[in-house]
Amino acid sequence: MAAFDDLLLAEREASGSASVSAALVRDGEVHWSGAVGTVDGRDGAAATPATQYRIGSITKTFVAVEVMRLRDEGRLELADRIDRHLPDVPFGHVTIAQLLTHTSGLQAETNGEWWERTPGGDWDDLVGSGLDLVHTPGTRFHYSNVGFAVLGRLVEVLRQTSWFDAVRAGILEPLGMRGVTLQPGSEAATGLSHHPADDRLMVEPHHDAGAMAPAGQLWAGAEELARWASFAAGDTGDVLSTSTWTEMVVPLAVDDRPGVPWATAQGLGWRIWPGNGTGRRVGHGGSMPGFLATAIAEPESGWGVVVLVNDTLRLGDLATRLLDSATMLDQRPTATPAVEPAPDVAELVGDWFWGPVPYRLEATADGFHLSDAMANRRSRFVRDGEGWRGLDTYFAGERLVVRPDGALDLASFILSREPYDPAVAHPGGLDPRGWH
Repeated sequence: MAAFDDLLLAEREASGSASVSAALVRDGEVHWSGAVGTVDGRDGAAATPATQYRIGSITKTFVAVEVMRLRDEGRLELADRIDRHLPDVPFGHVTIAQLLTHTSGLQAETNGEWWERTPGGDWDDLVGSGLDLVHTPGTRFHYSNVGFAVLGRLVEVLRQTSWFDAVRAGILEPLGMRGVTLQPGSEAATGLSHHPADDRLMVEPHHDAGAMAPAGQLWAGAEELARWASFAAGDTGDVLSTSTWTEMVVPLAVDDRPGVPWATAQGLGWRIWPGNGTGRRVGHGGSMPGFLATAIAEPESGWGVVVLVNDTLRLGDLATRLLDSATMLDQRPTATPAVEPAPDVAELVGDWFWGPVPYRLEATADGFHLSDAMANRRSRFVRDGEGWRGLDTYFAGERLVVRPDGALDLASFILSREPYDPAVAHPGGLDPRGWH
């Protein structure tokens, strides 16, 4: 644990932040936590891993999960136009999916005063303020705080309660995250801005953001938020199905920055990073006046990290370095344990051919993998009625069935045990000379 403590201290020294609080989590259990500095940056109480900080846009991930829970209940579809549920919006043709992925084209910020530092109005004030699209929906990634205010209103209308009460009842309480609040507790960290030229500090105001609160108002401590990092790694408890979580973390919209390779993409509410060779990373950052926050998880390893500071100037890469250090210490065996396949899967295990292209079928705990010789098309399959359904990569969502002649029919691909096996009917037929 000393190595993690050293990283925490080094970050505080490098950034000069008033305080830094962090936690590492694995499989739902806090593996390490620490904090340095004071809650007010001067002579106040020492920060602890339980100290509340404003988590900013990490709030959006809670709203997104609640939207997906409504979808799973049949209350909405991602392809729904938003005016099906909110008829008063002036951009009714935008879809719920576009709002979740920041591809709606909706303006980034409000039209009035800077919403992050001033009291917010209600929904009628926001929707009547002249909100508009700045891009054609579906044509590009454009981060929109306003878009998540709209999603928060969607939750309120369908749940018939405030967005926060819906999140608290459906997410926070089932996960035991009762310390996540809409307003700061009495011992929360003070939001501070750090002068870029010296050590002077400016206390930042905080207000109820009103209709904009779903974009970034929640408060949490590092140890409390660590449970959400586990959620980002796939440990969703009874709140969300594994299949829905998997759907949420598909990178759908690249955050393109000219001149540099893409570094992050947007899923359904979550951000996705390519990772460092040990698997993709999932999470979100947060920024509000006086606070910066990060929650990132690595689903393949199960590790997650949270870093919170009460400083607007700099967060640094502490979260990434903590996560990298944790995965390096991982002593889990890397070999895949042997799987005893179901009888019908055992009959399919082995070599197959799509025309002349070799494929390999291997059993998994709940189905099988199918991959070509170069592993360019490697998909997992699980049972779906009388056949199988692809979960990812090229064959995601596609069905595979075993034909009466023993061949596999996959999205019009016919796979046989031998290259262009003459005993199997192939689309277009086979040259009567066969292989010659």
